[in-house]
Amino acid sequence: MKGLFLVEPVVALYAFSSFLIYPLVQQYVYRRLWQDLTNTTYPISDNTSRCAENNSSNHSSYHEEVQKQASLFSLYTELFSTIPSLVVTLMLVAYSDRGGRKIAIIMPLFGTLIYTLAFLAVSYFELNIYLLIGSSLLSSLFGGLGTFLGGCFAYIADLCKDDRQKTLRMAGLDMMIGLLSGVASIATGYFLRAAGFNWPFLTSALCQCVIILYAIFILEETVNKVPTDAIILDGTPQRSATKQMLYGVYQMFTGASRRCKTVLLLLILIFTSFSFAYVGGISLMTLYELNEPLCWTEILIGYGSALSTTVFLISFVGVSVFTYCGVPQLLIILMGILSVICGMLLVAFAKTTLIMFLVRVPMLLSIMPFPVLRSMMSKIISKSEQGALFAGLSFLESLTSNVSGAIFNSVYASTVSWFPGFIFLLSAGLCAIPLSLLGVVSLIGVDVAKEDKVPAEQDPVEDENDNSSLLR
Repeated sequence: MKGLFLVEPVVALYAFSSFLIYPLVQQYVYRRLWQDLTNTTYPISDNTSRCAENNSSNHSSYHEEVQKQASLFSLYTELFSTIPSLVVTLMLVAYSDRGGRKIAIIMPLFGTLIYTLAFLAVSYFELNIYLLIGSSLLSSLFGGLGTFLGGCFAYIADLCKDDRQKTLRMAGLDMMIGLLSGVASIATGYFLRAAGFNWPFLTSALCQCVIILYAIFILEETVNKVPTDAIILDGTPQRSATKQMLYGVYQMFTGASRRCKTVLLLLILIFTSFSFAYVGGISLMTLYELNEPLCWTEILIGYGSALSTTVFLISFVGVSVFTYCGVPQLLIILMGILSVICGMLLVAFAKTTLIMFLVRVPMLLSIMPFPVLRSMMSKIISKSEQGALFAGLSFLESLTSNVSGAIFNSVYASTVSWFPGFIFLLSAGLCAIPLSLLGVVSLIGVDVAKEDKVPAEQDPVEDENDNSSLLR
């Protein structure tokens, strides 16, 4: 049977299966810690807020202590899984330039399946929740979300010849992640209320098995693997995954002019600093919603997570419309960063359920910078270096996500007692870094567009057109 060059179904099902359990992870840990620390049953209510029924000082102190312990649990999980995941991400995605993109897509799927099955075992047999930290470490040896997305974006870059098509398909992947994660988040709340934690974990594991089968047997490879004997006859030395990654990164920066390298470095810094600020704030939304005075139930958390679906959808529509209308890409990035700043400032002072739902409105364009930045960086380098680029981006994205998660969780644990919203003010303030770097790119980007960079495997005329549209 002939394979398909469609990675979108893999991303869609992966997003659905992951976000079917992602909102449950913090809730499960929160409930188990509540039972262990208070020796009482976790309060479950059909009301929009549990705080109204439990406003005693003891109950408030319980919430405060459980918030701290749950935040620290997330911190430990991030710390133990960060380094293995980063190393595997660099090696697999860079190796995909020679060994094929599918290895960078399939390996993280097995890691996610292991993590999901471990959660199912801990939930079903009521094992010690700190075993989840060990399962997180084990799954990180197969790569993580950064590895998976790096392989998928490199796969898209291989297929797309036109810059506009590349931007839209990358934005489409981001939208698909948000859309399917929103559907899963809505289902999670009702699933948990009706069947407990075990069935969502089992359903997620079954979905991941389907994804693995599709990726192995149906998804077509985009990279033609070079046979070993052909390499030897050609005289080119065969490199290991590590050497291939280092060589790819070296070629990525040496094959361009000084100003192109400067722009590439600045775009990478914008990408990582914005990811640090955005992911750090978003990762604590669920804990903030579980805390007083909101005290959301699992149903409200599901609706809140699902409402974030509109963020991905509107961001995709925004990128599509602005790209079609010829809006400069730097301006699209600027609008996305300002969207995050406004949203985080409102979250910091949200005290009612209505306001907490409404804060998603100013964040509707917050995802736009990611696909636009990936597309801009992909234009600068040659086709043979796409794997090295997305390996580096995935490495940096995973690093900033894990580091920001660890830092933001530790800060939240320290500030939750006097001002829980401080962490979102910090997120908004850190967005000033990518804003300032964006200003620098706007000053030097026009000169870069006038320079020619001719990779060995590309036609000079085609590459001149690529460079002239770099900041268009």
